[in-house]
Amino acid sequence: MGFWSQQKILVTGSGGFLGSHMLEALAHRGCAEIITPRKKECDLTDPASVYQLVESHEPTLILHLAAICGGIGANQKEPGRYFFENAVMGLHLLEAARRSGVAKVVTIGTICAYPKFTPVPFHEDDLWAGYPEETNAPYGLAKKMLLVQSQAYRQQYGSNFVYLLPVNLYGPRDNFDLESSHVIPALIRKMETARLTHAPEVVLWGTGTASREFFFAGDCAEGIALAAEHYNSPEPVNLGSGYEITIRDLAEKIQAMIGYEGKIIWDSTKPDGQQRRQLDTSRAEQSFGFRAKVGLDAGLETTIAWYRKNYPQNSGQ
Repeated sequence: MGFWSQQKILVTGSGGFLGSHMLEALAHRGCAEIITPRKKECDLTDPASVYQLVESHEPTLILHLAAICGGIGANQKEPGRYFFENAVMGLHLLEAARRSGVAKVVTIGTICAYPKFTPVPFHEDDLWAGYPEETNAPYGLAKKMLLVQSQAYRQQYGSNFVYLLPVNLYGPRDNFDLESSHVIPALIRKMETARLTHAPEVVLWGTGTASREFFFAGDCAEGIALAAEHYNSPEPVNLGSGYEITIRDLAEKIQAMIGYEGKIIWDSTKPDGQQRRQLDTSRAEQSFGFRAKVGLDAGLETTIAWYRKNYPQNSGQ
């Protein structure tokens, strides 16, 4: 508590999915001064707005969670936007932090930064061993530049900028818009809608053979908080649960939890994305004592319950 009581914390993306869980983690730690700018107050793609934000508030710690992100379909639809906005937000914020002498910045990268054919489990040392999977490479490379910038600024200016790589997030307050959502919220909404409308089948993208590791957002916020307090090194750090599951098995698990009794149809004309994703999370545990606590079944049950409570008007549409 001593560390946190001394901080004036700026959280970008505080109004988003991960940001909401981050604010809960900070409140639990008794943080009194938290700056939570929204886009209407500060456009992070505009350098003047960013510099004014940092200079006027003088934070001691910045948690850069803001991102423009989505599933495979959203990445394919707007690759230019996903590259540009994510890149410039980081560029401007880290430069503003350097100019203002912010003591520490924690930046959040993405699993999409890893090469397409990274050996499983993904280890941080393999981050530069190839080009990312094409369906989300622009997003992944934009976020990867935050690592380059953080390490360059540490080398030249002595900036204490650290970089974390969380795996696929899910949980309450996720994005359930089928045009831009990730796989778990999309599956929950599709299965629940099909159950309520008595649809005979649900059509899902790909073959179902690709695998992913999923990470409860509340756990991720805890990992970020531990890194903010204890980690001060230039090397990137994976954050994840260490559990891998195929999309087919995930879909069947969510189908059973939802209670939908129809048929799943796999549309193999749609992309699977990267074939496997699972992280080596040993560096996080060794460096700042982080280990995920929420198992997939418990996390899914919590997320389904939250969706049913908060989106009853969407469940039957």
